[in-house]
Amino acid sequence: MSVLVVAEHDNTNLKPATLNAVTAAAKLGDVAVLVAGSNCHGVAEAAAKIGGVAKVLLADDPAYEHRLAENLAALVAKLAPGFTHVLATATSAGKNVMPRVAALLDVAQISDISAVEGADTFVRPIYAGNALATVQSSDPIKVITVRATGFDPAPAEGGSAAIETVDPAGDSGLSQFVGQALSKSERPELTSARVIISGGRGMQSGENFHLLEKVADKLGAAVGASRAAVDAGFVPNDYQVGQTGKIVAPELYIAVGISGAIQHLAGMKDSKVIVAINKDEDAPILQVADYSLVADLFQAVPELAAELEK
Repeated sequence: MSVLVVAEHDNTNLKPATLNAVTAAAKLGDVAVLVAGSNCHGVAEAAAKIGGVAKVLLADDPAYEHRLAENLAALVAKLAPGFTHVLATATSAGKNVMPRVAALLDVAQISDISAVEGADTFVRPIYAGNALATVQSSDPIKVITVRATGFDPAPAEGGSAAIETVDPAGDSGLSQFVGQALSKSERPELTSARVIISGGRGMQSGENFHLLEKVADKLGAAVGASRAAVDAGFVPNDYQVGQTGKIVAPELYIAVGISGAIQHLAGMKDSKVIVAINKDEDAPILQVADYSLVADLFQAVPELAAELEK
């Protein structure tokens, strides 16, 4: 069997989540990685070094510069008949492209898998992660999105795959890139951070998130938030951790003023170590935390920051 992994990148750097998808793909057969972009040969070279990758398919064309889902899906669907499985990570980008690929191939997408049981059998979480469903597909080509936290990343070095150029599928004409507004931060991305500190409704305002930022800077951590904090307008949407936000599994997750709604727990409960700071001793998040501090966050967080200064 042969498996195609759709690489996620920004034309300069390969996104770490791609490594998790490669691990899942390696359980199914020989792995090929598709790098579609513009002036992205450096990304293809990085993909060729991934351990376990047999070959890299490079589609370098202006149509893929901004990775518009309509254009990328047409390319993936064109290449898919040469493979038994097509995988991408279940990030915002993957979730945007893969349903279109499945529709073009007239197959059912298998979403957010966390384990591979066989060539046609997969495990995926349901009910906000409170149950696991084993699903089996008889489609000739399996179109799959992979939950990154379910698989260890493949080694970024050690491979020596050949790079093959493939013909682009061209511009679909269905969408066009107009512009983008990017938020820049020196902190790591949520989905790749080793340490995350998140705030919830208990932070009371966006200004109070500066308390968390001080701790984050000392720990080299990313800053996240619960859906309640995002909905209240405290922080932007890209901070959101949870079932309807970003799924994370850092080595250390610090939850501050977060009660622990099911949808939030679904996004972070696979973290290696969970620390919770909450003044409500009955908060659900305390039940899943490895270490809990029942205290006023406005006292505890500054004290934590002061200790890290020493």
